[in-house]
Amino acid sequence: MFPGNLANNMKLKLKFLIFCAAAALPAMGAGSSTTVTGWVLDSACAYTKALTKPISSECAIACAKQGSPLVILTDDGAIYLPVADTMPAKEQNTRLLPFAGKRVTVTGTAYERSGSHAIVIEKIEPAS
Repeated sequence: MFPGNLANNMKLKLKFLIFCAAAALPAMGAGSSTTVTGWVLDSACAYTKALTKPISSECAIACAKQGSPLVILTDDGAIYLPVADTMPAKEQNTRLLPFAGKRVTVTGTAYERSGSHAIVIEKIEPAS
């Protein structure tokens, strides 16, 4: 169907594309299974107020209902942004709202990029 040189050129391009795709897989951010314990609060307070725990559940709920993403603030000060592993991504506030302003233990897949943390929640429960 293709003249010899053109067919060989197409095969080389295909091999190159496969090689590039395989090389990019580790850079896509493999996550690690983890469990974190911390407070559920709105992201604005977590970053701008330097809180160690939420002011109140009502405050966290009010901010979340206005669109502020809820995050998990651990005892060591790390902030985990709950994310979805689906495309298109689905918001996580609905899932976290019952725990707003409360201490939780979350199990899931954690990701780190340039010092920021995200977690795909598999299980969330009140901390003991």
